[in-house]
Amino acid sequence: MEEKKGEDILLLDIREIADFADYFILCSGSSERTLESLSESVAEAVESQYKRKAIAQGSAASGWTVIDLGDIVVHLFTPDQRAYYQLEQLWSKGKVLLHLQ
Repeated sequence: MEEKKGEDILLLDIREIADFADYFILCSGSSERTLESLSESVAEAVESQYKRKAIAQGSAASGWTVIDLGDIVVHLFTPDQRAYYQLEQLWSKGKVLLHLQ
């Protein structure tokens, strides 16, 4: 994600506090075009490396795209949407494994 201009990338371990996923990955993109590129990049990497189909929900135009990979859920936001929904605060009991700013 960092190679595709993703910003403020956070890997959050939620295994202790959620039963529907093990990890959240949160990433911001500065524009719709960046969000689209990030979404396509994640889908391509998952499909080529793990032979799993990655389907995105939401759209770059809405400012929030979610890619459910089973145990991992990827959230791609515009900075405004990320600040509005504040998932980091909502899931603050999760363990931060990586934070690239």
